[in-house]
Amino acid sequence: MSAEKKLKDLGITLPTPAQPVANYVRAVKAGNLLFVSGHGPYSDGKIKTSGKVGKELTVEEGYQVARNVGLNCLASVKASVGDLDKVKRVVKLLGMVHCTEDFKEQPKVINGCSDLLVEIFGEIGKHARSAVGMQALPNGIPVEIEMILEVA
Repeated sequence: MSAEKKLKDLGITLPTPAQPVANYVRAVKAGNLLFVSGHGPYSDGKIKTSGKVGKELTVEEGYQVARNVGLNCLASVKASVGDLDKVKRVVKLLGMVHCTEDFKEQPKVINGCSDLLVEIFGEIGKHARSAVGMQALPNGIPVEIEMILEVA
C-alpha cells in the first residue's frame, strides 16, 4: 500500500512544515539520500510541548511527542521530495530525549516515531536507530528527531 494512501486510511493529515529556527534547512538531498534536520514538537510555529521526560512528562507522553515529531519530519520529507511514495527506505533515525539524569527509557519514548514510520511505510519503515538522553534541547522541547531516508 502506498504511504500517501496509508496516511489517508489512518486519518492523518501532515502538518505544515515548520520554518527553521536558525541558519539551516529542513532537509538536504544528496544523491538518493535525504538528510532531515532535527525536528521538534512544533505546531503553527509554536512549541506544542516542553519539559523533561521523567519529570514533567511520562514515558507515554514522551511517546506521543515523538509521534508528533515524526509527523513533523514527514511533512518536511514531503515538502522536499513532493510525495511520501518516493521514500524507498527509512535508513536511520536519531532520537534525542530531554530527560532527567536517572531516566533510562529513551528507546520507549522514540518508539513513538519508529512505530509511526513502520505503520505508514511497512517493512521499508524499519530503520537503524539511536535513542539518547540529553541534558537540554532547544527551547526546552522534550524530543528532537532527525532522519536519513533513501528516496527515488
